[in-house]
Amino acid sequence: MDVEMRPEQPWLIAGLGNPTRWFAGTRHNAGFLVADRLAERHGARFGVRSGHGPVAEVEIAGRRVVVVKPWWTVNRAGRPIAATMRRHGVPRERLVVVQDDLDFPYGVIRLKRGGGAGGHNGPRNVTQVLGTPDYIRLRFGVGRPPKGVKVDTFVVQKFTEAERKTLPTHLNRCADTIEALITAGLDKAQNGLHIG
Repeated sequence: MDVEMRPEQPWLIAGLGNPTRWFAGTRHNAGFLVADRLAERHGARFGVRSGHGPVAEVEIAGRRVVVVKPWWTVNRAGRPIAATMRRHGVPRERLVVVQDDLDFPYGVIRLKRGGGAGGHNGPRNVTQVLGTPDYIRLRFGVGRPPKGVKVDTFVVQKFTEAERKTLPTHLNRCADTIEALITAGLDKAQNGLHIG
């Protein structure tokens, strides 16, 4: 069930990733890439706020949207996300956590509210800190590692050359989905993914 839209309450889009240059462009940083694309699309730049991570503020259809790339690692993103929510007065119903996901093939995008972490330590930590899984997650499929490659190794590898060719298209679909969520609600945004 979609939340009632109250324009005075901002949204928070939290892209999960690891904040060192070594991890730039890796699968585990898909959340950062989506955050970058959303901010870029609306002409915003990231600035540092209170040590919780770079923040960009944009307006989507008249609604205030805060975009953050938590400055702690993926597995410890809960506290900086919660702190950013408090700072900007974001209700839990308007938190969107963007993550990579091994359970979907590369480029598949899914949007859901609640549910388990599916083995991903990022949303698991966010749920622990917030005390509930009742927030929205945008999951960017990165596929399963090839035989003989460990998950921990796979997720911190850069996208392949073939994947990089289609990556901009997938990032744009993620940004489209977030915009649809904010302007039209969860059900319509989810339906748009199945149609697209």
